[in-house]
Amino acid sequence: MIYFLALIPATALTIAGYFALFLSARSEGALRTFGKYLGFWAFTLAGLVILGAIFAAAAHGRHHCPILGMHQMHERMYCPWSGMEQHRDVGPPGATPQPPAEVPSPAGPPSPASPAPR
Repeated sequence: MIYFLALIPATALTIAGYFALFLSARSEGALRTFGKYLGFWAFTLAGLVILGAIFAAAAHGRHHCPILGMHQMHERMYCPWSGMEQHRDVGPPGATPQPPAEVPSPAGPPSPASPAPR
């Protein structure tokens, strides 16, 4: 999908490059030289846009399904380690799990034995 989005500015830059080269061929002197450089610069930028789209698609990886894209992005944001959806309380791979700490009783420490009622 990102390839198609990159085609719009790349096409516009290519057309601008041809236009600059066409006008520079009809000019004289410094304007002719400037037009040639401007045309080649537009072609270079169009190529960089296409290369940027290729690298962005490669960096995006295999997650290209538009229907599941938001769900997968959500899962990666909250659980970056693979297979951690079931065990969210466990840390990163290789970490040793800590035993749960004992929760103190809300009543406080036990009091000394009181005399038996009569």
